Amino acid sequence: MSRIKFILGMVVLFGCITEVQAQRKTEQWEILFNGKDLKGFKQLNGKAKYVVEHGEIVGTTVMNEPNSFLATEKDYGDFIFEVDFKVNPNMNSGVQFRSEMKDANDKCNVTDKKTPNRVHGYQMEIDPSDRGWSGGIYDEARKGWLYSMENNPAAKKAFKNNDWNHYRIECFGNSIRTWVNGIACAHLIDDQTAKGFIALQVHAINDIKNVGEEIRWKNVRIQTKNLQPSPDDDVYVVNTLVNNVSADEKRLGVRLLFDGKTTNGWRGANKDTFPSKTWYVSDGTMNVLKGANAESQNGGDIVTSEEFHAFDLQFEFKITDTANSGVKYFVTEKEKTNGSAIGLEYQILDDGKHPDAKLGSIGNRTMSSLYDLIPAKKNGREKLPVGEWNRGRIIVFPNGNIEHWLNGWKVVEYDRTAMYFKALIARSKYASIPNFGMAEKGHILLQEHGTNVSFRSIKIRELK
Repeated sequence: MSRIKFILGMVVLFGCITEVQAQRKTEQWEILFNGKDLKGFKQLNGKAKYVVEHGEIVGTTVMNEPNSFLATEKDYGDFIFEVDFKVNPNMNSGVQFRSEMKDANDKCNVTDKKTPNRVHGYQMEIDPSDRGWSGGIYDEARKGWLYSMENNPAAKKAFKNNDWNHYRIECFGNSIRTWVNGIACAHLIDDQTAKGFIALQVHAINDIKNVGEEIRWKNVRIQTKNLQPSPDDDVYVVNTLVNNVSADEKRLGVRLLFDGKTTNGWRGANKDTFPSKTWYVSDGTMNVLKGANAESQNGGDIVTSEEFHAFDLQFEFKITDTANSGVKYFVTEKEKTNGSAIGLEYQILDDGKHPDAKLGSIGNRTMSSLYDLIPAKKNGREKLPVGEWNRGRIIVFPNGNIEHWLNGWKVVEYDRTAMYFKALIARSKYASIPNFGMAEKGHILLQEHGTNVSFRSIKIRELK
């Protein structure tokens, strides 16, 4: 290395060190746990044991008690929070934040009949299991999983079993980010709760063999003044705000396909203009009216003006009773069909009441399946009731791998270049269509199938 390069390198290094030191000088940490007692905390929900030993908070599981939470007496809005912990590898736990006590009878996915009030709010997951979702964001007693670590699988390895782990949470307005041992894990944009308590969870157990398992906490601290967010990263962003693209999403190349106000960027399938009936925009949603329950015979399907090759497509949809629709991709319009245009389809369906759910093969016409080809692998926690908004996602990778997601769960995964996929086509209703699903690029389509369905927050990131 030349002397000049060495000097330049040292200048850059010194500059970085100086910048870090300057940032640390502005940090103002407040210690939440004094290492001696539980002053400043209160226990909520369940009766798990919380004690102080050797300068650590020790939480211990108790049989037949609901989730227990050791909560701060103060509420916090914008903050940076850090904590170290060591957990029994058989336990599940978490750090609640921006949380509150609410009536357990409120409308939510998870209720606890044992307590008239219970903890609701965001939770940074502690998951030592093989699933590896530590660092994800769960919405306790409300919406369930908002950000599973399937969205960022590389960060699953950040958690250390049978060892101390370091957690960091940053909340700035609607932006929520998490880190496990310095590795960026989740990035959520959500406005459900702007302020609330922070709490250390001991999860409920229902097996006698799990009684007495421990989680230990130390170095519990928070910043609320002179906050400086961590540098940008490339972590996938889950944004629940309607028709919104956050600054970080824009930086990553995400853009809206539907602006929430007009039909710009869309037209009728096999048409030059947008349908004059059946489809309409209202209150930030794209809606298709109920018709004669015939496929694409009322207003017809609509497609994007643009074509796409590899992409990450996100959309929200709300179905009505007995609804049937779909989101198709790689639509070329070459077939000039009288019914719906041809393309690979993310099925949207009222599985409970629409007869199509029982047709096809092994459930390959149910919600979020690759229609008539591959059934969605659902565990019952993904699909929300009729009348509520669901989050769909379709990822088409440049190498031909494709994924379907429903409310944060990956439910379909396949390779459209593989021989097994061609074999599936040969046994499907698409067998007579040449090169079905093999287009290099195509339009994205919203299907009109004679039932009332609404869409919003349709956005895309093109992949290279």
